[in-house]
Amino acid sequence: MKYPTPHINCTPADFAKTVLMPGDPLRAKFIAENFLENPRLVNNVRGIQGYTGRFEGELISVMASGMGMPSIAIYSHELYSAFGVENIVRVGSAGAMQKKIRVRDVVLGAGACTNSRMAENFRLPGTFAPIASFDLLKIAVEEAEKMGLRYHVGNLLSSDTFYNDEEGLDSNQTSLALWSKMGVMAVEMEAAALYMNAARLGKKALAVCTISDHLITGEETTAEERQTSFTDMMLLALRASLRF
Repeated sequence: MKYPTPHINCTPADFAKTVLMPGDPLRAKFIAENFLENPRLVNNVRGIQGYTGRFEGELISVMASGMGMPSIAIYSHELYSAFGVENIVRVGSAGAMQKKIRVRDVVLGAGACTNSRMAENFRLPGTFAPIASFDLLKIAVEEAEKMGLRYHVGNLLSSDTFYNDEEGLDSNQTSLALWSKMGVMAVEMEAAALYMNAARLGKKALAVCTISDHLITGEETTAEERQTSFTDMMLLALRASLRF
């Protein structure tokens, strides 16, 4: 793939080998301005802000993915294919589906179940299990231990549906409850597509999410809190990235 791409107006020199990828462009801006030394805006096509700077002396990039699997699939594919990026760490929010997981806990996606049909794009003769890169996951767990964080490792659910058409039924108590019975930790909307692209392109990926709301207890955070207060997750991803 050649650069610039339709969605990223940069050169490979503009990006580090590791990119942190929140969904929200304002979260990308927050990470860059609060954690990176001399952050430089390298991309703003369609308002998808990308920055590159240094964290503890190491070059790190952060760029938004937008919402949903089609969006992160586009941006991760272009970063991996055209700009020499080797590692992408999704840093986002997720809704807890297990009682033992609390709001603001960190969840590390060892795998990402999905109700999407995106894997059909790869024309496989069966199903595909999207998983994280083990070496990235291992490092992140070690760093979470050092930081003394409350964290959980396991399956995420990457859902294509935020709203549904089940009249009179609460989706949090119907289809999501079935995933919960299978031990799935939390629901989000991007990790599975990221893991599929990494697998296909021979790259590495990991999803690190903060629990923003709880589908069992009903507890939730505000949009502003999700944008700016999930600093443990951000710092964990940055510290882990130093060892990738």
